[in-house]
Amino acid sequence: MDRNYFVYILTNKNKTVVYTGVTNDLEVRLTQHRENKDNKFAFTYKYNCYYLVYFEHFQYIEHAIEREKEIKGWTRAKKNALIETENKNWDFLNDTITEE
Repeated sequence: MDRNYFVYILTNKNKTVVYTGVTNDLEVRLTQHRENKDNKFAFTYKYNCYYLVYFEHFQYIEHAIEREKEIKGWTRAKKNALIETENKNWDFLNDTITEE
């Protein structure tokens, strides 16, 4: 059985802040961050951080969580470099993703 887990990085409109998260449904999670009706995502709400700029796909949740923790421990410069390996211009990918 194929599983879909994602580590993702969001930014705000001015690309001044980044947020790293993990989910099993990227499309739904992006909607949750954008709508944030109950302020469940306090950091992303505070900084209007809901623009997807990077994501990785994993088959196993353990691997996704491990990768999320790794990225969260990085400096901002290293996170920027990671984003730019796949998305040099920091294009917002929200409307281009589809579940695999």
